[in-house]
Parts: sequence; structure tokens; C-alpha cells
Amino acid sequence: MWKILMRINKNLVYAIPVMMVVGFVFGAAVNKDAVLALKGLIVPLTFLMVYPMMVTLNIKHLKEGLDFRLQATTQFINFAIIPFAAFMLGRWFFPNQPYMALGLLLASLLPTSGMTISWTGFAKGNMGAAINMTVIGLTLGSLLTPFYVSALLGATVHVDIVKVMLQIVFIVFLPMIAGFVTRQILLKKYTLPEFKENIAPYFPALSTIGVLGIVFVAMALKAKTVMANPGLLVIIFIPLVLLYLFNFGLSTFVGTRFFKRGDGIALVYGTVMRNLSIALAIAINGFGVEGANAALVIALAYIIQVQSAAWYVNFTDVLFGKDVGVENG
Repeated sequence: MWKILMRINKNLVYAIPVMMVVGFVFGAAVNKDAVLALKGLIVPLTFLMVYPMMVTLNIKHLKEGLDFRLQATTQFINFAIIPFAAFMLGRWFFPNQPYMALGLLLASLLPTSGMTISWTGFAKGNMGAAINMTVIGLTLGSLLTPFYVSALLGATVHVDIVKVMLQIVFIVFLPMIAGFVTRQILLKKYTLPEFKENIAPYFPALSTIGVLGIVFVAMALKAKTVMANPGLLVIIFIPLVLLYLFNFGLSTFVGTRFFKRGDGIALVYGTVMRNLSIALAIAINGFGVEGANAALVIALAYIIQVQSAAWYVNFTDVLFGKDVGVENG
């Protein structure tokens, strides 16, 4: 069982599209009540996704990548540029579908995930910087999301700021705290080498269950809508592709022009990777029935994000130069 989950975790580029198809088939085959009952799984699945990341996160690495210029540039791109690009694309492509525009905005407001660290490592970037970006970006995004949504879409989307903030507490901050506490307890029982070798490898597998479960639920919820209008998928894909192309292009330009190789790679993955699982949970639980429309946009973003992150690794030597030793801050 664990070996299977670990293998799936290393092949999310294939596993996520497969789970989307499975969710679609399930949602199309069962009645509406059965599908709506799945919404109750979103919070525990999101907890299961965030919690393992914090158990395996070595807080000591935060000091290694704490470069103010790099972190400030990363968060400036994350919160002063990308959300407004997503907002404009939402207005252009979904002028009469505000909850689709909401999905695009949510997909841009929660930067970084465990995949930020993973892909930075695959590309031989600055891991310490990536860990900082993950913690800082996720914390800032969680705090700012309700206010961005209210300010940009409040006129067309009903935003209950208190409800959204409570959702964020349950699906972001509680699992972060629980994961940190779990790590401290385990390190009192095991040495750090024992923990890394015998305990830590199991936690990403748990996170995989959360990610795939949320994708399944999101697709099941909108399966009948997609069946009624298959062209909707194409309409959604276009602004998503444009958003990721803009994000990759801007971040690559900044990373290659103003930072050394390892820092530049971390900046790209620290700005392009979004925590789509948390965005999905907020869309479904924080915005009622209409939130499922936003969730469909976010679910489709998974395909583009995972595929593009994998492809980008192959171009890092061309864009940033060959690695001459992993930089860790």
C-alpha cells in the first residue's frame, strides 16, 4: 500500500489527470445527492494534504534561504502582479460567469505548495529559498485571499469574509500547527537520520491521498455540467494556459536577469506553483453551490501546473546555465 502511494506521489503528472477522469465518470454516473455528499470530504482531505508537508519540513532550513531581496521579489510577483493578471483574464473570458472568474483568481492567490520544494530540488535550485517561499507565500496567501476576493470580485460574488477565514484556519493553519507539533514529538523519539530514513518518506504518500481526493471531488461535482456543455473545458483552458505562460515568462525573465541560478529557479517555482488543493477547498466550502464552478477552473489548473512544472525542469540548464553544485543559500 505505502509503496503504491509513494510511486503515485512521484508520478502526479499522470495520476492527477487519471483521477480527474475517474471523478468525472463517478459524478456522471451517480445521482446529485450522492455527489453533493462528497463535499464533506474536502476539509479532511485538505488537512491530509497540508499536514504531512509540515511534518517533513525542517524549520532550520528557513535560515538558509532567508535572502530578503529574493523573498521580497517573489512575494511581489505573487501578490502585486499575478492576482491582477488573473483578475483581468477573468473579466475578459468570463464576463457573465463571476464564479468562473473567482476560480481563476483563487488559483492565483495561494502561491507555493510542497511541489514548490520538490520541483526546485529536481531542477537543482536553492532548496532553502524554496522552503522559505513555501511558508511565507502560503501564510500570506491564506491571510490575504478573503480581502483580495472581496475587493476585486465583491460586486459580483457573495463573499462571507468570516466564513472564508474560518475555512482557511481549518484547512491551513491547524494542519500546519499539528504537523509542526508532530515533527517535534517524533524527533524526541527518533534521531534526525532515523526520522529522515524511516518515518519521513511515508508522509508525502499521505499528502498524495489528499491531493487526489480533492481533485476527484471537484470533478465529480461538475461532471454533469461538463457533460451538458463539453466546450466549457476549452473555454476554461484558454485563460489558464495564458495565465501560466505569463507567470512562467515573467518569473523566468526576473530569475535569469537579476538572480543567480539556484535562486532564480527557486523564484520561478515559488511564483508559478499554486496551492490548488487549498484553493479548491476554499471554493467548495466557502462559496456555496456556485463555488463548484470556481472549483472546476481550479481542478483543470492542476493539469497545466503539473505538466508545465515537469517540462520546465528540462529547460532549466538552457535558461539558467548548467548546475555547478546545488546552491543552498
